[in-house]
Amino acid sequence: MMAGRMRLDKLLAHSGYGTRSEIKRLVKQGAVTVNGVSAKDSGQQVDPEGDEIAVAGERVEFREFVYLMMNKPKGVVSATEDARDRTVIDLLGETYAHYDLFPVGRLDKDTEGLLLLTNDGKLAHRLLSPRKHVPKTYYAEVAGGPVGDADAAAFERGVTLDDGYVTMPAKLVVRSAGGPGAGDTARIELTIMEGKFHQVKRMFAAVGKKVVYLKRIAMGPLSLDERLFPGQYRELSGEELERLKAMSTP
Repeated sequence: MMAGRMRLDKLLAHSGYGTRSEIKRLVKQGAVTVNGVSAKDSGQQVDPEGDEIAVAGERVEFREFVYLMMNKPKGVVSATEDARDRTVIDLLGETYAHYDLFPVGRLDKDTEGLLLLTNDGKLAHRLLSPRKHVPKTYYAEVAGGPVGDADAAAFERGVTLDDGYVTMPAKLVVRSAGGPGAGDTARIELTIMEGKFHQVKRMFAAVGKKVVYLKRIAMGPLSLDERLFPGQYRELSGEELERLKAMSTP
């Protein structure tokens, strides 16, 4: 549902037609129409769903919210801006520049995989709420010895991190156990129900092992689209969005 009536200049700015001062100029030039009538005031109230708004004869298709799935690459930070590093927002094209998107949660700079970007603050807040316990699944390559049943049992009980925090039960699936050699890494999938700082790495450190590669492959009902190369993104499908909203309903 849309949020009722809103200012014309806000709607046009949100739709990528420039700053409010630029839009005011377009209105003065007679380039903006509402239901076929030239707009006289850039601050007039309009109905995004019911009114037909056009700029230079081109109909404005207003969207309040955008939801993107990104395969975050290594070396990029999960932030809207950063003084030193490229951010996930820097990877987006001009199509999404005016939507003020932000990442929902964080992936470490050296971690790849599924990241949700949106401008829907309410949905993001619900997904990140500690009360929700949204499951997150990671693929990892782990060095420091074989990974096996003892590790799975420890994670199922919850392990104590370096700061004394005891994790919630987590599910470890071993794809390849690995071995004692430095180059003989284990390949695993781990599903956690919380998102503490560097949690997956710290959980393996707690059992004497080291994560050397980490990729998030699922979050809640969303699974990473394997057709997306690192740095690529796409909008969520209608079905994906429905499942996401259903899970995050208060």
